[in-house]
Amino acid sequence: MSACTSCGACCACFRVDFSVHEMEDMGGGVPAGLAVELTGHTMRLRGTDHSPPRCAALTGRVGHKASCGIYEWRPSPCREFEEGSEACARARARHQLPPLDGAA
Repeated sequence: MSACTSCGACCACFRVDFSVHEMEDMGGGVPAGLAVELTGHTMRLRGTDHSPPRCAALTGRVGHKASCGIYEWRPSPCREFEEGSEACARARARHQLPPLDGAA
């Protein structure tokens, strides 16, 4: 299992906004109960606007057996997030985790 599917740092670090068209009832995969509407065109994953942020779909403890409960149906910002990227290293640092090997 890669760190990207077991770490969870990014899921407990950033706001996650995406198009309403990624919602299940609009033909996408994100379940209705896991997002709130921001505008007529934009949704946000529940929990990602809390302080500190933590996506409602995240299970387990960050850095220790964390996983996404909607991994197959996650929205585009989650799909586009790159394991080992600078943003990944920042998220991991916020949770006192070292950067991944070869990361910034």
